[in-house]
Amino acid sequence: MMFFEKIKNLFKAKKDFVPIFMQQATFLCQTSDLLVNMLESTDPDEWKRCEKEIKQCEIQGDAILTEFHILLFGRIIGIIDKIDLQTIAMSMDDCVDGIKGAAKALLIYQPRYIDDHLKELAQLIKAEAYALKELLPRLTDIKHETQNIILQCDRVTELEHAADETFEEYIGHIFGDETDYKEMIKYKSLAEILENVTDSGKRVSDNVRKLLLKYRNV
Repeated sequence: MMFFEKIKNLFKAKKDFVPIFMQQATFLCQTSDLLVNMLESTDPDEWKRCEKEIKQCEIQGDAILTEFHILLFGRIIGIIDKIDLQTIAMSMDDCVDGIKGAAKALLIYQPRYIDDHLKELAQLIKAEAYALKELLPRLTDIKHETQNIILQCDRVTELEHAADETFEEYIGHIFGDETDYKEMIKYKSLAEILENVTDSGKRVSDNVRKLLLKYRNV
């Protein structure tokens, strides 16, 4: 009897928490759009405007994460279940934090130009964000959405692998072609920050996979 009550609480929890995940996904998509705009522009004033908006999204995202923790604390579900849900929420928050870090770095470094590889990494971050936004609502019905969840998780994994390849190619490019060592350090740092954001996106989907493996047969 306790087992079935626990499962009932878990599915009730997902219905409570998924709307919060969706709010996080909305902010992630907004910040990824702004990041793409920043890297497509060479206007420092546009960079400042976008960075300011990204920062506001990040602040609101932190408030949502606090709300999530309060809600989680008040729910009677197993400790493992709480960790599963918390890990997804915190990984989503890491994505937004990473985008904020990339935007701030761009303002600080003021690179001479924006290479296409950096723009491509930003586009991959954006694609991951929208894949996660497509994925997360499906957690309210894991049993019937299993295949769609797997497809979106696979999509995020593919995007993260593409980002790894772009990053590695870009590092080879700047070390081979860039003669200004100061600029080289800027580009390498920006690329690392952007690539780390795609890693955070994959951590979200990886933790969703773990949730799926645990509960899809319930």
